[in-house]
Amino acid sequence: MTAIISTAYSRDLGDELRGLREASTSLGGRAMAAKLGWDPSKVSNIETGKVRPTEIDLAQYLAVCDKGLDYLQDFADRYRHAFDLYIVQVPDNLRTLAMVEAMAKKMFVYEILAMPGLLQTEAYARALFLETALESLDDVERYVALRMERQTIWQRPYRPASAFFIHELALRLQIGDAKVMEDQYLRLLFNAHVVRIVPANAVGLAMQSKRTLFEFGKAAPVTYGETDVAKVFAQDGAAVATARKLFQRLDAVALDEEQSRNMLAAYASGLREDPHGLRTDLA
Repeated sequence: MTAIISTAYSRDLGDELRGLREASTSLGGRAMAAKLGWDPSKVSNIETGKVRPTEIDLAQYLAVCDKGLDYLQDFADRYRHAFDLYIVQVPDNLRTLAMVEAMAKKMFVYEILAMPGLLQTEAYARALFLETALESLDDVERYVALRMERQTIWQRPYRPASAFFIHELALRLQIGDAKVMEDQYLRLLFNAHVVRIVPANAVGLAMQSKRTLFEFGKAAPVTYGETDVAKVFAQDGAAVATARKLFQRLDAVALDEEQSRNMLAAYASGLREDPHGLRTDLA
């Protein structure tokens, strides 16, 4: 068992092991340690992703959970990269992202062409998936449900301190009908204390990729980005420094809270005034 700086993925996999212990056995952490002949801190450190277990450690742990060789091989393959400073995952893997969001103390989000997932209404999220026309209807409903489930972090008594920078292009692009957009604007207005609008004339920032920076109480910061191809978690110092620089620039350029609130209100009221719906010009 080797001590090392934990990562988003190591904490995720450690939590998966804890869940497996709880589901497959009646053992608490200390009882699990006694059965394995380990110090209780070893079980705790593995289950919180603070240390890298050896393959023998994993074999012993999973054997107590009544898991066979195939399960061990799959988990060992995944754990082999758990402490890498760059982690790449398939697009539909939401477990690590949801856990990072739940653990974060601070969260800085930049979105360009769509509303942030954590602030989307259910109707907007559904319309967004349908607009791409790449998923089956069953998958669309599953993805929408997962997105809404991620938003339960706002119901926690200790929510992450957050700032959502949204490029005005996302306000201008119509997703769904006017009712969907109006409700989405109102959702942003309800959360205006954490929303900053990046004006449309900030063209250079529109050329950047969307980004999220997570900060934790004790763990190292993580920056996150995604495309249709992959989700990427980076804990490398240079990647985090680049993300900080981007958010400093966004903070300097974005409208302040009151200006952002006024712009959102204008977009919402504009829907009622324009019988033809949203403007889609980007001039």
